[in-house]
Amino acid sequence: MNDTAHRTALVTGAGTGIGRAAALALLDAGYRVALVGRRVAPLEETAGLAAVPARALVLPADVSDPEAVQALFARVKAEFGRLDLLFNNAGISAPAVPVDQLSAEQWQAVVNVNLNACFYCAQAAFALMKSQSPRGGRIINNGSVSAHAPRPNSAPYTATKHAISGLTKALALDGRAFDIACGQIDIGNALTEMAMPMTRGVPQANGSLMAEATMDVAHAASAVLYMAGLPLSANVLNMTVMATNMPFVGRG
Repeated sequence: MNDTAHRTALVTGAGTGIGRAAALALLDAGYRVALVGRRVAPLEETAGLAAVPARALVLPADVSDPEAVQALFARVKAEFGRLDLLFNNAGISAPAVPVDQLSAEQWQAVVNVNLNACFYCAQAAFALMKSQSPRGGRIINNGSVSAHAPRPNSAPYTATKHAISGLTKALALDGRAFDIACGQIDIGNALTEMAMPMTRGVPQANGSLMAEATMDVAHAASAVLYMAGLPLSANVLNMTVMATNMPFVGRG
């Protein structure tokens, strides 16, 4: 279905940062978009920023809770009738401390949001996309350049993003029989509130502190929109979009 006016999307973590930018890009392109996140106020703010706010559906939910995810997708089916795109974007990081100082609770929190929630949403999307008519859809997982190379003191975040790469490939394989495409976007230093420390200086692998180049988050959003707009016969399995001068190439 190439007519975006009849296409539907669900974006997790849609209240801030990359999720908000991607949701707005999809809304402006004509999609109906379910805005998902834990807090209502940021989601409503995202909806209010859209050119046509009526296309947005604010659905607060904790996507690390499998029961909440099932209820969320049931609501999407009831409201939209189908789902063409899931952007699995929600993510958190743990404090940047040495691995031996990281608590089990901090580790588990990152795993729950970055990996478990991604799986729960993909699982629910598969069930809906397999059963709807026309059948199929697309899942885009937000990886990270950390899916390829870590930053110092980032074991939970890096481990979950490496796991997303494996999950993406498994979903891409398992989705073939049902016209479900799955790809991953690895974003480097998009200038969101979370990335603001990059402009002031962040630890490097050699122990130094250095400010890093950033890019407008709109470039990440436009990349998601491109991936979403492909026909289901084509798929971007993996895309890296990053600030040109960030120290990723050569890291490690």
